[in-house]
Amino acid sequence: MYKILVLVGLGVCLSVPATAQVEWAEYQNVQDGFHALFPGQPTVTETTWESQAGFILPERVYAVERGGARYSVRVIDYTDVEQMGIERAEQCPEGAEPCLGGAISGVGYWKHDVRGAPTYALSPFLRRGAQITDIFWSQLDLVSGIMVQMVNSDQSRSFVYVAMHEMRLYVSEGRVPSGRPYSGIFTQSVGWLDEEGRSVRYRNMYDHDIHGLREAPVPEYNR
Repeated sequence: MYKILVLVGLGVCLSVPATAQVEWAEYQNVQDGFHALFPGQPTVTETTWESQAGFILPERVYAVERGGARYSVRVIDYTDVEQMGIERAEQCPEGAEPCLGGAISGVGYWKHDVRGAPTYALSPFLRRGAQITDIFWSQLDLVSGIMVQMVNSDQSRSFVYVAMHEMRLYVSEGRVPSGRPYSGIFTQSVGWLDEEGRSVRYRNMYDHDIHGLREAPVPEYNR
C-alpha cells in the first residue's frame, strides 16, 4: 500500500511503502531545509523558543498524531542569533565581559549558544520527568547529532534525534504509548534539503560546531 503527500515547495511527489500497518510518506519542506517520513500530512505550528543564552528565536513544529502516537520535527531558527548578540552587547555596561563575549564565544556569547543548542534541547524532556534510557552520538546523512531514548512520566516512550544544520536546530521525536512497539522509520528518516530543494548527503562528516559556524569549509555533498 502506498501513500502520497504533497511536497512543500516542490512540484514533485514521492511515495514509500507502508510499515507496521501505518502509511508513511515523504514530506519535504524547503523553507526549513529538511525532509522526513510522516504517517500523514503534518500540521504546522509557529511558536518561539528561548535559547540557553536567553535569545527568543522563531520555531516551527511539524507534527502528526496517529493512534495515540505522536511524530514531530521541531525546527528552531538560529540564523539571526549573531545580530541578537550584537544588539545585546550594545546595551551592556562598558566592559561587561559576560555580555560582550569574545572571539571564541562571539559577541553576546552567541557562538556558545549555538554550540550548546543540541544539548540544551534535551532539557525540556528532563523537566517533564522523562528518564533517559539510552543516549549516544549518531549521524543522519553524515550530519552529526544525538540519539536519545527515554521513558516519559506517563510511561510512554520517546525516540529522539537532535542536530544542528546550517544554523537551524532540529528536534525530531517519535512518542508512542506504553506497550506499543516503535518503528525506527521516523527517527531514521530525517534528512536535509538545500535551498533549491535538493536532498543533501555529505561526502564527509558535517559538524555544525565547525562547518555551521564556518570554522572550516562545508563538506561537499551528493544531491
